[in-house]
Amino acid sequence: MDRRPPPATPAAPADGSLVRARWDLGPDTEILVLSDGVARFDGGAMFGVVPKTLWSRVTAADDENRIAVGLNTAVVRTKTSTGVRTVVIETGFGEKLPPKLAAIYGVQARLPEAFAAAGIPLASVNTVINTHLHWDHCGWNTRFFDGGVRATFPHAQYFAHAGEIRHGRAQLERDGISYVANNYEPLLASGQMQPLSVREGEVYELAPGIAVELYPGHTRQLMAVHIRDSASGKQACYISDLLPTTAHLPLAWTLGFDLDPVRTIAEKKRFYTQAIREGWLVLFTHDRQTPGAYLQPEGHGAKLLDVPHPGLQP
Repeated sequence: MDRRPPPATPAAPADGSLVRARWDLGPDTEILVLSDGVARFDGGAMFGVVPKTLWSRVTAADDENRIAVGLNTAVVRTKTSTGVRTVVIETGFGEKLPPKLAAIYGVQARLPEAFAAAGIPLASVNTVINTHLHWDHCGWNTRFFDGGVRATFPHAQYFAHAGEIRHGRAQLERDGISYVANNYEPLLASGQMQPLSVREGEVYELAPGIAVELYPGHTRQLMAVHIRDSASGKQACYISDLLPTTAHLPLAWTLGFDLDPVRTIAEKKRFYTQAIREGWLVLFTHDRQTPGAYLQPEGHGAKLLDVPHPGLQP
């Protein structure tokens, strides 16, 4: 039985740059990919020890050595006996970076606009999951209101790993700059964010059809989010910065930001084994052209199985 959903179709043809793709995993589960815009990250940081002579063949850099990356938020809508449950995975850059950093990274801050384009009220979101707490993945957790900081999704329960919270608060020399307290501390103080204590090897169910699992390497508690339709049995996975883009499919192509790149390689192998065997739709957090695809084996690693649907917008 083919466990893969049909190819993605444009969810909102009027603005494909904001609503990137849509899949039906089955009769009860819909996945939308929304965009916070296109940003620019340093190419060397995005590819670690991979030399520019190699990575520049698959992605172009500007005069400042920055490459264009996507900021992809997954919205999962599941039918329940009481209505529709809306789960948001990752919240992009947000609007709170200082002006100098915002200019360096090319902040566009379009996620609320994307929700509007998709017809999803921010107040309708039930759950927000942060795979980790680097500022480019949780920036719209909160936003400025009347000089203060409040939840962007006022009725949602937020989740992050307890180890990520501790690590961010430690403000270590290696990566303290990646953690911006007002993306999560106001939510922890109010009780709107719940710390998770998921262990390695555990698949922890947050809600029907939604579970998280650790894939350490980028951070010690990087979480992938599993999405499964109970009726069809089809599954997708938001794998976050274990595989930020399709260019990172080769095993040794890891991020310069990874705390443990050797562990990242081992976890990629583990992920490929299960994702390919079970036919998962893989969702890419930073790919500006391919928000999701299926994989097939290539040596000890993987490559894309399906080409992007022609309706997808780069």
